Amino acid sequence: MAFGQFEQKSAHTPMSEINMVPLIDVMLVLLVIFIVTAPLLTHAVKLELPKASSAVNEQKVEKIEFAIDAAGFFYWNGELIGREEAQRRFEAESLSDPQPEIHLRADEQVIYKYVAQIMADASKAGLTRIGFLSSPEKE
Repeated sequence: MAFGQFEQKSAHTPMSEINMVPLIDVMLVLLVIFIVTAPLLTHAVKLELPKASSAVNEQKVEKIEFAIDAAGFFYWNGELIGREEAQRRFEAESLSDPQPEIHLRADEQVIYKYVAQIMADASKAGLTRIGFLSSPEKE
């Protein structure tokens, strides 16, 4: 790499070569820093932890099968009930711990009003776990 020339013609023209020496120096310094600090990052405190086994405390969540047929009748686990009785049962079930899951089955011909009423009654009682059950489509 030539920094100067003896010719007078090109003395005022800008240098078109890049000086690579400072770039190489910086890269070598960074390489040394990474080589020195890499082992420090993997340093860990060695501990011997006590060994214990415990059984998982799974709470059995009760599920309520709630169905609405095409005529708009309500069924609580297969038992025919009215809307007022469903509201009372929702309030009673909301006090249990853990709260039960409500599996809502509605006939495809049922008016949406009945489904919305039951969901509102369950929500007012404080029940939040409501799932909709359906049958898979046949291909």
